[in-house]
Amino acid sequence: MTIIGIAGGTGSGKTTVVKKIVQALPPHYVAVVPLDSYYNDTSHMTEEERRHINFDHPDAFDWKLLVKHIQQLRNNEAIEQPTYSYILSNRLPETVHVEPKPVIIIEGIMTLINKKLRDVMDLKIFVDTDSDERLIRNIQRDVVERGRTVDMVIQRYLDILKPMHEQFIEPTKKYADLIIPQGGENLKGIGILCKYIEGLVPVEDRL
Repeated sequence: MTIIGIAGGTGSGKTTVVKKIVQALPPHYVAVVPLDSYYNDTSHMTEEERRHINFDHPDAFDWKLLVKHIQQLRNNEAIEQPTYSYILSNRLPETVHVEPKPVIIIEGIMTLINKKLRDVMDLKIFVDTDSDERLIRNIQRDVVERGRTVDMVIQRYLDILKPMHEQFIEPTKKYADLIIPQGGENLKGIGILCKYIEGLVPVEDRL
C-alpha cells in the first residue's frame, strides 16, 4: 500500500491533482480520504458557537481519529469515514464506507502539519498556487457550494484564511517531497507525478 499526502492552500487546485492521479491509475485502485471530513464533532455546541469556529486552524481537526483511520486502512481494515456539512458547521450522522486500496490519498489544507500523519506517508506533495488565484477560486466555490456572499468570502479571506495560511499551511511546504506550482493548471507537473505513482502499481494491475 502507498499512502500519499496532498496539501496546499484552500483553492490551490488539490482536488484537480487528486482527480488526475485517480484517472491515471486502474479503476477502483485509489481511496481518497479528505481532511475536510475530519473536522471535530461540534454536536455539543450551539449553532452560534459553531459559526465562530476557525476552520483554518489545526485545532479544528480530529487528528486522532484521522491517524487511527489511516492506520486501520494500512492494516487492511475498512473504515467508516465521517461526513461534514459546511452549511450546518457540524458532522452529519451519515458515514462513508472506505475499503483499503493499493493507493490511499489524504488530501487537505493541513495534511502535512501533523507529524504522526506525515510519518505514515510514502509521498508528500504540496500544491502551490498564487494567493490571488486561490481567492478567486474560493469566491467561486463558497458562493455556489457553501451559501456565502462574495463580501463574506472576501472578509473571511482577509481575517482568517490569509493569516492562517501564512502561519500554518505555507510552512508545511518544507515537508513536501514534491511541490506542484500553479496548482491544477500545471499539467506537466501533474503528468510527471501521475507517471511516478503509476510506476508504483504492479504491471499486471495496469492491464
